[in-house]
Amino acid sequence: MAGSCDFCIRIFKCIPVLFVLSVVAWSYFAYVVQLCFNTVQSNVERVFDLMVYHILLFFFLWAYWQTVCTPVFTVPRKFVLSAEDQDRFNRAENEGAQKQIIEEVTQSLPLATRTASGGFRYCHICSHIKPDRSHHCSVCGTCVLKMDHHCPWVNNCVSFSNYKYFILFLGYALLYCLFIVMSTLQYFIEFWEVTGNPDRVQRFNVLFLFFVAAMFLFSLVSLFVYHLYLVSHNRTTLEAFRAPVFIRGPDKNGFNLGCGPNFTEVFGDDVLLWFVPVFTSMGDGVEFPVRYGYSSSSNRYHSMGRTINSIGDGVEYPQRTLDPASDHLLGSDNWTDDNDDFRFAPYVPPLSPRTAKRALAPTNLDNSSSYDSTRSSDQCEENGLNTGSNLDRQQTFVV
Repeated sequence: MAGSCDFCIRIFKCIPVLFVLSVVAWSYFAYVVQLCFNTVQSNVERVFDLMVYHILLFFFLWAYWQTVCTPVFTVPRKFVLSAEDQDRFNRAENEGAQKQIIEEVTQSLPLATRTASGGFRYCHICSHIKPDRSHHCSVCGTCVLKMDHHCPWVNNCVSFSNYKYFILFLGYALLYCLFIVMSTLQYFIEFWEVTGNPDRVQRFNVLFLFFVAAMFLFSLVSLFVYHLYLVSHNRTTLEAFRAPVFIRGPDKNGFNLGCGPNFTEVFGDDVLLWFVPVFTSMGDGVEFPVRYGYSSSSNRYHSMGRTINSIGDGVEYPQRTLDPASDHLLGSDNWTDDNDDFRFAPYVPPLSPRTAKRALAPTNLDNSSSYDSTRSSDQCEENGLNTGSNLDRQQTFVV
């Protein structure tokens, strides 16, 4: 009984895909047979329409097939708790003990995002730690890498493995509908205003083809533009509704590297392959470059170290360097970056005005005294005694 129910559910999930393919098959008959062969009189126009139509149809179906049939990338085994750690996790007395176990396991894992409470993200259904940007899909029944959303029209999760295909599917579907609307507009007007008695089948197919193509065109424009916006800001649909949480709090722009690098991350570093439905996305779906180091008083970012071994061809991406030996989620230790000019440090109480004034005040106005005073001031800056920008920096980047 359970097997038959699962089979019925799988068939039910395929209905939207079968509907899309049925509409495409009917549109092929209506456009090629009823319009091009039975309506268009000019041979030049007929050849041009058929050539452009079949090119767009080919890329549209290719991208759609890739979106539907590409399996999702699941969480690697290194994120799965061992039997011993899983047993310790299940026997933990409270949530704090469970968090401590997860913290110990994640020391060697590339994780930048957290839960709202500050802990590492853990899937209790799949019993493993969630990589950055991954989410559990209730329809697929598993955690999916860089999950965007589950789309019933493709009967698949739109995620890291097929997000490029999905964007191309939307783009080619839009061009497909736009070309049909533009090439049938003239004959749509003629059939709409005709007073004679033309072929009813021919008239119905041309008129209905125009309406269906126009309807899908308006729907696809908004969806395609919205996903281009998400790509340009390096966000998923889920992240657009709920900002990912980093070690310093929620930030919807945490993965935003700039428009160019963002498109490169999805479409690859070879521009000639951007419009071809083949996999060229950068990375492995587990670890992503991030933008850290923004001031707590603004939303501006600064580079937190640079690397060229993550993604891209000669393009550098900002990335955090974490010291697993000294960084603890629940402890008071702090993490530092490779760039010494941009370092997180424990809070240092500001000096009293009298101490700072005595350390920085010049003793004489002659050249030698000025030199000694300048050197003393430089030494004070190196020792953290400057009350200017250094104190501001210490107070700004306190974790």
